[in-house]
Amino acid sequence: MFEMKIDFPKKITSEVSGYETLIHFYEKMSTIRDSKIEIDFRYNNWFEANLCAIFGAMIEELENKGNEISLINIKNPKDILSRNGFLTKFGIHKPFETYNTELDYKTFSHKQGKSFSSYIDNEILKKQGFPKLSKLLSKKINESIFELYENARTHGECKNIHTCGQYFPSKKMLDITIVDMGQTIKNNVNNYMKTNWSGSECIEWATQDKNTTKTGTISGGLGLAIIFDFIKLNNGKIQIISSDGYWELRKGTVFKQNLNFTFHGTIANLEFNLSDTNEYILKEEIDLDNIF
Repeated sequence: MFEMKIDFPKKITSEVSGYETLIHFYEKMSTIRDSKIEIDFRYNNWFEANLCAIFGAMIEELENKGNEISLINIKNPKDILSRNGFLTKFGIHKPFETYNTELDYKTFSHKQGKSFSSYIDNEILKKQGFPKLSKLLSKKINESIFELYENARTHGECKNIHTCGQYFPSKKMLDITIVDMGQTIKNNVNNYMKTNWSGSECIEWATQDKNTTKTGTISGGLGLAIIFDFIKLNNGKIQIISSDGYWELRKGTVFKQNLNFTFHGTIANLEFNLSDTNEYILKEEIDLDNIF
């Protein structure tokens, strides 16, 4: 079996440059088969833990091609990557005590929808400090985030969905990243619409309510209308990366661009503002006859 070593990038963040760096890193390995690959972290000094979802999906793809993956010289990110359980499969177990800032790294199969929904409830919506939501709104937001899992299962036709998150106390922001390595939004939309749109244009189309590449009576869009509305009010953000497209909603403003590298799957990163002291309910929950 052929052996090789590849250096992990110096800095990976949840911004365009960070996503491009990580995608480019994977591109260099994506054609390797039946080899032993050592990923060397000696130069890495920053890796945002929620992005373990992307890295874990990439490792799974490399293993599916007959490769054996090992991680070496993990220094700076070792603490957080052990606390969220990412390093467990590499022989480094979770410490007994944590700082309660990490969300567990998890892989869900296409048949584990109920487990994914419970993960969203326990790790996000019931997280201490999360903005106060009515019971019905909490249920609706869970259903909206669940659509990311459902779209990966149906549109992406992938076997597993990877997710991980991190609370950043200094920013009072909570991030969760959800990843699949199935069919891209660009591929699905262009095939359905008989178009040749760019990756960012396809994501833009797919985020519009009622737009869908599904057939039959299944509801349209990415199913994210509720979470979009909440994130606007919460001053959070959502980022979607698929193929060569990048789409972002931040503080109510949409930004999109085409990337220099191609991700063969879909990444969704949701960021919630935990400094938000507002209480949220759905409009239909307001009883106008009993306001006072």
